[in-house]
Amino acid sequence: MKIVILGGGIAGISLAKFLQKRKEINEIIIIEKESYLGGLLRSFKIKKIFYDVGPHIIFSKNKNILNVILKILGKNKNKIRRSNKIIYDQNTLIKYPFENELYKLPKRDLNFALNKFLKNKFSNISVKTMKDFFLKNFGEGIFKLYLGPYNNKIWKMNTSKLDTQMVDRIPRPPDDDIIKSAKGIDTEGYKHQLYFHYPKKGGIQSLFDAFFKKLTKKVRVFTSVKLNKINRINKKYSLKTSKGNFVCDKVYSTIPLNEFYKYYKKSVSLKKTSEKLQYNSIIIAMINIKGNIGGDNFALMVPNKEIIFHRISKLDFLGKNYSIKNSTTFQIEITFKNKSKIGKMTNKEIYKNIYAGLKKLNFIKRKQDINFQSIKKFKYAYVIYNLNHRKNVDKLLNYYGEHGFEFLGRWGSWEYLNSDQVILQAFEKSKKFNYEKK
Repeated sequence: MKIVILGGGIAGISLAKFLQKRKEINEIIIIEKESYLGGLLRSFKIKKIFYDVGPHIIFSKNKNILNVILKILGKNKNKIRRSNKIIYDQNTLIKYPFENELYKLPKRDLNFALNKFLKNKFSNISVKTMKDFFLKNFGEGIFKLYLGPYNNKIWKMNTSKLDTQMVDRIPRPPDDDIIKSAKGIDTEGYKHQLYFHYPKKGGIQSLFDAFFKKLTKKVRVFTSVKLNKINRINKKYSLKTSKGNFVCDKVYSTIPLNEFYKYYKKSVSLKKTSEKLQYNSIIIAMINIKGNIGGDNFALMVPNKEIIFHRISKLDFLGKNYSIKNSTTFQIEITFKNKSKIGKMTNKEIYKNIYAGLKKLNFIKRKQDINFQSIKKFKYAYVIYNLNHRKNVDKLLNYYGEHGFEFLGRWGSWEYLNSDQVILQAFEKSKKFNYEKK
């Protein structure tokens, strides 16, 4: 059998790694439209510092997949204890998750958060939206002080217009933990993320590269390929591309699900449904600042709506290979929609807004405090779980599935999946393939 995989990110590469063990598969072809591989698992280098498309970390609830990842990384990994904070105001850093350090809030806000949690008038509501979920599980105080503003900012949508798929895995904190948090007694949330791994050098792309090196000669990779059309003929698939035609027995797609209609059965119905899928793009800026800023922390969440970025990550926290003496290197994230005000900004305007935000946080006093900087934009960053997400995604997947196509990865399956979940998904697809061929 011959397999074609559309997309050369971690979804496509890890699937190829798992499928290449199947004796019934003679050849696996990976087609990538860009001139490079890696997708969202890419890293960039400036002045010896590597930075990623967002602050990737390596962890997983699935121990088997975590072991696969760590084994492939080999010696190129550090184990790091999480230290993430929320910048509540200029003078207050609160440990993430927010509900774990309520005692640091101003007294009025502390009482508001605690009372609205313990006497929650929303505890019995029917949950249909992200806002409903937060109100039911955390109360009006924690929602208004942090969860609402931060999520509105990152998703560029009100939480009342988002469903619960993104948050329903978040556990409701016990009353005792909230009471302890209000009294200043240490508590810890999201314990499965308390420790994470990260490559000692080379950024998160080192993980992608390690998977890529495991591919055998059975796998052929083509880059800079424009896909024009996919036809299904006598149970086989013919793919017309800028580098010739490929004929195969099965197609796995990791390319954005909302674009697949362009290549197969260009129907009006598929187009309309595909255009209803929503996503956010992202701006990643890397800023090196004079001095040691931000304390011994990694990710710093910024709910303040007057500041353009929603999160900054201190790369120095990841180890000596991500640090330059007498300075701090931050990776800064800004989500945006294509035709929004931010989406139309020039790089000069974006930097101006970043400087203003850093100054408001007292991270810099003047523009001259910045040693060097870099900026990159990525079209596909976050899947948006709007209220019709599940209905529209299932409609497309079911239709294409009836025609024999399989989808995986964040964009292929149109799910907010971390890299470990993508690798697990690829592993499960390979197992299913093995079962079907028996």
